[in-house]
Amino acid sequence: MKAFLLAAGFGTRLKPLTDITPKCLVPIAGQPLLFWWFQLLERHGVTEVLINTHYLFGQVRQYINYYNKKGKLYVHEFYEPVLLGSGGTVAANKSFVSKEESFLICYADNLTDVNIGSMIEFHNSHDGILTMALFHANNPKQCGIAQVDKNRKIVEFIEKPQNPTSNLANAGIYAARKEIFDFFPNRKFIDFGNDILPQLAGHMYGWEIQDYLIDIGTLENYEKAKLDWSSKKIMYGVY
Repeated sequence: MKAFLLAAGFGTRLKPLTDITPKCLVPIAGQPLLFWWFQLLERHGVTEVLINTHYLFGQVRQYINYYNKKGKLYVHEFYEPVLLGSGGTVAANKSFVSKEESFLICYADNLTDVNIGSMIEFHNSHDGILTMALFHANNPKQCGIAQVDKNRKIVEFIEKPQNPTSNLANAGIYAARKEIFDFFPNRKFIDFGNDILPQLAGHMYGWEIQDYLIDIGTLENYEKAKLDWSSKKIMYGVY
């Protein structure tokens, strides 16, 4: 299986840390954030990853080259002189997954040990176009919120709703079938939350995460993630 890993953001809320370090390379338990993503994907059978770069791309490129010499999966870099948005990166690299029935799309803003294998198993059990990993949000107004029926089909999705109908929030991890490209608008900049996911209501399913997940987008969450993960790294044989 192949995966997109979206990691080109500026990490503005992590300043001053991200003044000199791209967000996807901030250290957690002795390794850059990307390392934990690559390890997670490897454990669940992903063989190739495409990662987009933009801000401080040279550092990310250097790490990709280093990892490709030692890792079990191969990492492709897609440099964006101008950011294309979460959906724009995927659209521009449609050929990367042209031979795949399904593929993963993950936002590298998060730190997680989510059971991707279980998610893929659920994805293969239905005929929807997309499976969205979901978590229970404390502040649903700040998230993309899904309304799910008794069969776990997502019947409505609204990005940052003023009046949320649930607290099941988009975790930024998707398993998608190639039919998803039929829902992409014909332009370069595309945002998943606003441009694609609302259209997929009725054609996608929700899978609730039972594992660790944290958005490291703030300094407070970053410090919490470092403490949490220091005990977890022993589980994965990394010291």
